[in-house]
Amino acid sequence: MITLTRSETAEAIAPVLQQIIGAVKAVLEDTPPELAADIIDKGIVMAGGTSLLTNLDALMTQMTGVVCHVADEPLLCVVRGTGVALENIELYKRSVSRR
Repeated sequence: MITLTRSETAEAIAPVLQQIIGAVKAVLEDTPPELAADIIDKGIVMAGGTSLLTNLDALMTQMTGVVCHVADEPLLCVVRGTGVALENIELYKRSVSRR
């Protein structure tokens, strides 16, 4: 069995977290002002397994300047969102940008 300390784990995932944070910052920089105001006002809601990493919400808040929260039941968000998209597939198709 291999045992890792918290600091070893943090060091191992740091490059990936920096990529995630960089991507979020890039999206925020490209967001139109009227949407950016809503995001700054309401904050960012993080979902998925990565959002459950200890203190990731605090790190994301510190690095972006926008308050970040973990969604309720973050592991189920993607499944629920996919279900909603499938139930409304025609509307979803019209809303997706094709570049």
